[in-house]
Amino acid sequence: MSPSLRQMRAFVALAKTGSFTLAADYLHVTQSALSGLIKELESVLGLRVVERSTRKVQLSDLGRELYPLFEKMIEDLDGAMAGIAQRKALKTGLVRIAAPQMMSCTLLPEVIAAYREVYPEVQLRLVDCPVENVSGRVFSGEVDLGIGPERDATAEIAAQVLFEMPFVLVFPEQHPLQHKERVTWADLKDHPFISLQGQFTERLLRDVSLKPHNEVTFMTTALAMVSAGLGVTVCLPYAEAMVKLYRLQMRALHEPELTRRFFVYTKTGRSLSPAADSFIAFLFQFVETHEWNLSSVRLGAGTEQKLVSLL
Repeated sequence: MSPSLRQMRAFVALAKTGSFTLAADYLHVTQSALSGLIKELESVLGLRVVERSTRKVQLSDLGRELYPLFEKMIEDLDGAMAGIAQRKALKTGLVRIAAPQMMSCTLLPEVIAAYREVYPEVQLRLVDCPVENVSGRVFSGEVDLGIGPERDATAEIAAQVLFEMPFVLVFPEQHPLQHKERVTWADLKDHPFISLQGQFTERLLRDVSLKPHNEVTFMTTALAMVSAGLGVTVCLPYAEAMVKLYRLQMRALHEPELTRRFFVYTKTGRSLSPAADSFIAFLFQFVETHEWNLSSVRLGAGTEQKLVSLL
């Protein structure tokens, strides 16, 4: 049988104060309750830990040996419990997030900044990576969660739908497509099309029979090429800020209206920290309560129309 935590706390308080009265006051218990805990401890150990006298409480030889050990055990435990309380109260913690490059330089910095205003003590570490590496970083444990487009389902990775958005056309100012009343995917075949590598291109070839003129790894590269007059590309509405940075235009695309879903990925069976759980909840709320509208998207003849809202 081992000493209980209450017995050890009683002994350490008594050793620190040298008085049953002061130790009882420190622990907010009665003197009789404190005396009972010390007797229980001595019964468990089979030896005395204090030498009682009318003047002052003295530690026995065993008591002097146990005091620093019990004190450190209690300090370590209290420190650990305080750390847990801090994490639960989101006063500390670290959240590691993996996301594709375009999302990492548009949507996520906005979300992270808003989250830090509410929970300034929580550290958020963003890992920007190729889209095909997001789920792998979640699986390896390098990050707590990943955000990216849909991928083939696996038993090891859990996925929650974050949003679904339509693809929109991106082109430079004064481009011939700017003046068309309605732009379809078929219209893009008459212009050099710059695409992203991987499943994105595979889907275009399958769904709209659109063969890329050039394939690149990052959307920022595609935007830079479009800005240089080398062709047109497509992206999702959340990238509007980056599109504007390159002084490019966005248009709705029709026939068909293709969409892409993004997910929050976590590792199956792994318990997330309170901070990670909090960030995921905040992310979903941010998406639901903020309007990412393409109010500036020109649909033809100088008219403007709201294309999409996530509300």
